[in-house]
Amino acid sequence: MKLIKLLLLWLVLFPFLLRAQSFILPLWESNIPNSPKEKLEESYSNEHYYVVSNPDIAVYLPSKWNFTGQAVLVIPGGGYHAIAYTWEGTDVAKWLNSNGIVAAVLKYRLPNDTITNKVRYRSPLLDASRAIRLLRANAEKWKIDKNKIGVMGFSAGGNLAATLGTHFNEEQYKNDAVDSLSSRPDFMALLYPVITMEEEFTHKGSRKNLLGENPSESLINYFSAEKNVSSDTMPTFLVHCSDDKVVPVENSLIFYEALHKYNVNIEMHIYPKGGHGFSLANNMGYLSSWKIRCLDWLKSLNKTGEK
Repeated sequence: MKLIKLLLLWLVLFPFLLRAQSFILPLWESNIPNSPKEKLEESYSNEHYYVVSNPDIAVYLPSKWNFTGQAVLVIPGGGYHAIAYTWEGTDVAKWLNSNGIVAAVLKYRLPNDTITNKVRYRSPLLDASRAIRLLRANAEKWKIDKNKIGVMGFSAGGNLAATLGTHFNEEQYKNDAVDSLSSRPDFMALLYPVITMEEEFTHKGSRKNLLGENPSESLINYFSAEKNVSSDTMPTFLVHCSDDKVVPVENSLIFYEALHKYNVNIEMHIYPKGGHGFSLANNMGYLSSWKIRCLDWLKSLNKTGEK
């Protein structure tokens, strides 16, 4: 009788034992760089963050039989005014997770609030750099290959991801032992990204929120990823739609040209229709195939270890 009860209990618990784990990990326990002592209360509504005082990552681990060794830092967009935390964050992380990839959603400080930032444009990049380092610091514990940690950014989150991918070799801060690890992503996947801050093709809202009303030429150049590509830039996957009226498709096109000039491994998919902000593109027909293309690309990197 006891054996039957134990078997029944096992059948009930087994699905829960297989279930992926998820948890929140603060980027810093204290001494958050570029952050004044006075902090605003965080603001979250309609699945968007509007004020972030305590940046963190929401980590999603696959069941142990599905691990691929890859990890992806997911950076949602929102024009540097908000963070589309569910739509371009946790939903995406769960999709990656279901394919054996460790995913971490970045909740980053927004630059449009000078009360939570000493220098408005520094905080998002500081947070993204720290998040990559945290993934590397926990690689053994989370069964991640330290050389297979990438970033996936959407819209303005794509700008942050591309900025990280082109400025990773700069000393940002020195807070603890984690900061001695590399913040270089091993690959980038950018979905309808804001690449340039040049007037002609930029998303003006993202530029204003990040750099202010009248940014200097040096700031514009620094946050225009196409101007900062080098031979050390990592493999990149680009997705955009020709009918994007918010972030023109030229953003991806000029980034492709810059990457190609330096012989960087690139794959780009331009869809005729879909507009902007389609995220996983579920129920959007052919456009949803970007996920298949992306997974194939990630598997090819996993197989070859190409960097």
